[in-house]
Amino acid sequence: MNNWLFYNEEIIPDSTPIFTAGNRGLRFGDGLFETIKVVHGGMPLFDLHMERMNQGMAILGLKLQEHYTPDYISQMILDLCSQNNINGAARVRITIVRGNGTLFTTDDAHASIVIQAEPLASEYLAFNLTGLKIDVCPGIQKSCDQLANIKSNNYLPYVMAAQHARQHQLNDSLVLNIHNRICDGTIANVFRIHNNTIYTPPLTEGGVGGVMRRYLLMQLSKAGYTVQEKICTAEDLEAATEIFLTNALYGIRWVSEFRNKTYSNQLTARLFKEIINPLNNGQHTH
Repeated sequence: MNNWLFYNEEIIPDSTPIFTAGNRGLRFGDGLFETIKVVHGGMPLFDLHMERMNQGMAILGLKLQEHYTPDYISQMILDLCSQNNINGAARVRITIVRGNGTLFTTDDAHASIVIQAEPLASEYLAFNLTGLKIDVCPGIQKSCDQLANIKSNNYLPYVMAAQHARQHQLNDSLVLNIHNRICDGTIANVFRIHNNTIYTPPLTEGGVGGVMRRYLLMQLSKAGYTVQEKICTAEDLEAATEIFLTNALYGIRWVSEFRNKTYSNQLTARLFKEIINPLNNGQHTH
């Protein structure tokens, strides 16, 4: 039985060819994407996803047709989940690419949009009782320019970090910036806890502007926790008492080991219960 995807106004079998060799997304990584969690028929943080997507499109000079409003995209996502018979949680990926053309020209006035939906495993809705093992990916340094915070289709630094993690039996590898400081992980932002303060690198350090990162910064402050955006080195991580990674699908994941240091999860587990569980139970949804 076919799975289905949404491509430029149509829900079609996912085996349908949709791009040619001249597509700029294929040739140059010219585009961006969003990864959204659907749970209980709603999309936690959907408005933040749309805000990030539109900001990224503005930076890249991409335009969709005018009727692609957040409400329209939301309905297409739900229709696609229904078409794919996804009754529980879903992972949805929105990919936007400029279209066909050369480096200096493009054939299309509007960008193309692809939406994919697949079931999301139950482990994404639960706190990880087995901690992650992480380290730094060597040899890769990410710039800190205006493109750094975009969830870009040009994902090579993170591809290489993921390869490093797999080759060294790690759950994730952290990416450094040009200053040799921590940006983020392959699919996650990085938080550390030290002396009862929660820290994460500022976006000026070159990490992707994570939706869950942004949500946590707002919620942690509201809940009375001390949270700061501060540069982070490998030595800072080794000095921390807890480390966790964040993204829109998992929410929060506890890190138990970085290099030769091990970490507890007392506060991390509490944050998951207080902040992530309500999202997984359908609260604060679009």
